[in-house]
Amino acid sequence: MTKTAATRSLAMSRRGVLQAVGTIGLGGALMTPAEHALASAHAQDPDSVKLNVLFIGAHPDDENGSLATLGQWNEYHGVEAGVITITRGEGGGNAVGLEEGPPLGRLREAEERTAVGRAGVRHVFNLDEVDFYYTASAPLSREVWGGDALLGRIIRVIRATRPEIILTMNPSAVEGNHGNHQQAAMYAVEAYLKAGDPSVFPEHVDEGFAPWTPRRILRVGANGEGATGADAVKRGYGPTVDADVVFGTWDGTFSERENRRWSAVRDDSVHDYVTQGWHLRPPSPSDPAEIRVNWLTVIHSKSPLSDPRSGDAAALEGAVTQSEGGLPLGLLLEVKPETYEFVAGEARKVAVRVTAPPEGDVPAAPVSVVVPKGWKADPAELAMPSLSAGESVDLALTVVASDGESGETGQIWAELALPDGTAGKCFAPVRRAGALEASIAPLEEIADFREWTKSIGMRHLDALVPELFSVPQGWRDEEEIVVESFSSREQRGRVSVQVPAGFSVEPDMVDISSIEPRGRESFSVWFENVDTSIPFGNRAENGGSWPVPILTESAGAVAVRNTVMNLVPTSVVPKVEPPKALTGVLDPAVFPGEDLPVDTVWQGTPMGGTTETISGTSRISHDGENLYVFVSVQDDVRGTILPPEDNKRQRRTDSVEIYVDPRGTAPNTAHTFIAGIMPSMGSMTGAPGVGRDRDNHQGEASETAPGMEVAVVMAGTEEEYTGYGLEVKIPFVVLPDAIDPEHMGFNVVINDSDTQDKTAQDRVGWSTFPGMRADPWRWGLLRVEGLSDGGSNPKDPILPRTAALSIESPQSIIQSAADGVPLGGAAPARGDLRVDSAKWRGKRLVAKVRTPSAGEVRAFLWDGESVAGSVKQKVKNGKLTISLPTEEKPDSGDYKLLVSYIDSEGRVAAAVSSVS
Repeated sequence: MTKTAATRSLAMSRRGVLQAVGTIGLGGALMTPAEHALASAHAQDPDSVKLNVLFIGAHPDDENGSLATLGQWNEYHGVEAGVITITRGEGGGNAVGLEEGPPLGRLREAEERTAVGRAGVRHVFNLDEVDFYYTASAPLSREVWGGDALLGRIIRVIRATRPEIILTMNPSAVEGNHGNHQQAAMYAVEAYLKAGDPSVFPEHVDEGFAPWTPRRILRVGANGEGATGADAVKRGYGPTVDADVVFGTWDGTFSERENRRWSAVRDDSVHDYVTQGWHLRPPSPSDPAEIRVNWLTVIHSKSPLSDPRSGDAAALEGAVTQSEGGLPLGLLLEVKPETYEFVAGEARKVAVRVTAPPEGDVPAAPVSVVVPKGWKADPAELAMPSLSAGESVDLALTVVASDGESGETGQIWAELALPDGTAGKCFAPVRRAGALEASIAPLEEIADFREWTKSIGMRHLDALVPELFSVPQGWRDEEEIVVESFSSREQRGRVSVQVPAGFSVEPDMVDISSIEPRGRESFSVWFENVDTSIPFGNRAENGGSWPVPILTESAGAVAVRNTVMNLVPTSVVPKVEPPKALTGVLDPAVFPGEDLPVDTVWQGTPMGGTTETISGTSRISHDGENLYVFVSVQDDVRGTILPPEDNKRQRRTDSVEIYVDPRGTAPNTAHTFIAGIMPSMGSMTGAPGVGRDRDNHQGEASETAPGMEVAVVMAGTEEEYTGYGLEVKIPFVVLPDAIDPEHMGFNVVINDSDTQDKTAQDRVGWSTFPGMRADPWRWGLLRVEGLSDGGSNPKDPILPRTAALSIESPQSIIQSAADGVPLGGAAPARGDLRVDSAKWRGKRLVAKVRTPSAGEVRAFLWDGESVAGSVKQKVKNGKLTISLPTEEKPDSGDYKLLVSYIDSEGRVAAAVSSVS
């Protein structure tokens, strides 16, 4: 048993920078209600804003599923919530206008502030990273977002706002998880673990932001089964993973404040996101029995947990609110096993850490430990000594797992019962592991994720991550099998691989002579699809997920890992003489190869089947310097014809996408070529829209793919329309790498829209799996005849880098000046930003501004809804006179001057002044 002094929160005085709002100040009767509330909170506690719950997401609207939860917590429990949004979503679509990039980002910020405001959320912290494009890659997201630098800004916001609970998205690399969402959640987990450590980003202390330890982190959503309706929370959630603990809040709770259900309030917040087309979404069910529950899964907790079935606010108890009969609020209780995996018969160390509240002592008391059925805890009851305020103690025990099926998960609970009759408990998830376990070598980015979970001590986040690999139709494919020891002893064993009918594996059994404790070994096997009549993609009855169990015998037991094999299509690319010109008409001399069926639904209805509304075929060839692709599309209705200036994000309407992975090894789409082609723009007879999307160099083809050509044949009127023929030339030189003629990845997708609202209803393709468009390893594979392999010569991705910035956002400036949290989560400037005066001189607003030092100032004349004038100026000596021209001098005085400042080191400040 060890006893340590716990780190205590220091009530440090915040630097005056960012608090100052100028000598004229924030106070004006001309502020909006939200700005009044911010000013009031700032006046009561000028050193900080105090939140209870902080949601961390990637884009505006990511928090939307939890707004009914945050709203009722705010209304009935006084919970103050805030939202971190890493990007402003400037890379997303725009269903109502042509804005893109930063202008779209500012629109989406405004939408988000309106939407979350309905739930009483007044603090939205945009962290100024770019929404570059859709990807399933968390590593790519982290790279583009600046790695640990962004983590530092997230931790700065946590330390500035001091939330007890972090709410986030799913950090696991599960199928279909958006890479931006996953990485945002991974940042949230890291920040939760590190924000209380003074050695992590120690410069924050000098800035006035003391270390702060959140008590709990939850992810929105759950895996398993849960009901709808008013009694669903009471009935509880049935998780797929037994180790999961899942709370819930019912969206149908009635709001006295709004005089309607919170589900109806959330509907309004959904409809606020008009740029995303969400204003067209149907409302929540009117029948209370059908209204959803927002389920919340515990990622980790350092504070006692209440019974999740006890009510809609149970997730708050022990962290934000006092539970009935529970331990004193502020007491921390944490279960800390040395590993997540427990091998039957082998003892593992477990610590139970108890920390007294910062303001109160805790008397000596027993701590009882409950382990999964059949497991043994020694001792099963621990003696906790008395603790002084803020003091911690680690209580040690050992736990031995029983014999049983490997892979089963459970929980180790520790319950502290104080002499006054109050009690509370917390848990850690655990898994029974085989002494040895073998599985398919993970995809590169899955391997990265698993190493991350291991490094932070959260291996349980890997519980539902699928073990996937692909096999080409009719080909042999080499795969690596990895054998891992979870044992503390040297082990030997035997691995066997089982494949379904129509496939073979060689060898199917391998003896493992010796693996050192917690070591790894690997060997290669060859899979082959020997029955080429088996449907590829998601056309099979099993959706294309072929089970491949891998069994490992060791230590007298058998461990089974259930891997999944995807069968991807294959073909051959013939070499031809270059055509004189593209015609949009299929020429067998140019395209002598086989038809590739592009007719199976991978997004829409029926999944894995075909639909009469859209179908197609494709052929491919090459001439040694160019790829040629022909796509024949059969379609019944022409969707939205976008104007020529809106040549982007082709999947919003009728279009074709052509995917090329030159070497068939790309970890994500940033190393591929993806063409997006709309058959015409502006009118039925307009030129096609040709661009690249979500790939190595996104943008219009004239700039990103010089030499690329497209020819389209299509009816001239919508009445005559039955589809189109599309012929494409893609020069090798615009591809992101040299082609491997034995292993080129390829796919064709047709997007079908039968509406005029810029949405596609069905998507069909050649290699068809859900999430395929972000997973190059699930595309088809081609052998390119008559081409030699010159070796790999990859091009670095050219990704969108222009983000909307908080220093250019009036709403962010207003918030930062009021709550003292630096713009974009950046470091605060070393000194005050002040507006000494702001007066009209004719049609110009003239203001005198003091800055901390040399840098750049942006000033905005704000009427409460829009910018009436703006200017950007450099400042050299800390003093600046700003002159903002306007079209005419306003008659009323309901204007404010908003000022942001940034220096050469990226340090920021904000100020707001009323205009006299």
